Amino acid sequence: MPRLPNSLRAWQTDRFALSLKNEIWNLAAGTLPLDQGVTQGGFVDDSDMTITVLHVTEDDASIQAKVGVFFMEIVASCGCGDEPMPTNAYCEMKVRIDKATAETEFTLIAK
Repeated sequence: MPRLPNSLRAWQTDRFALSLKNEIWNLAAGTLPLDQGVTQGGFVDDSDMTITVLHVTEDDASIQAKVGVFFMEIVASCGCGDEPMPTNAYCEMKVRIDKATAETEFTLIAK
């Protein structure tokens, strides 16, 4: 499970949103469930994502953020010869950061 310790440390400061975006952006390829967010059956290219923090709440145990993620979906065999077609994709996910461990869960909530 990925950890976002810098975001946890930045919680309740003006640096939180930037820290969250940076840590998500720097996760290893394939960590986010973006494959569930494709709409044309293509492959995920998460090498150049844009992350937007949409909403943040907390409870005693965790910080929950709703984030939007822009990424590329590579659609193979699109009828354009042998070239795969990159297309813009977007999804929203819930990010849950455990306050004790910084372990983080990502759940797709909208395509």
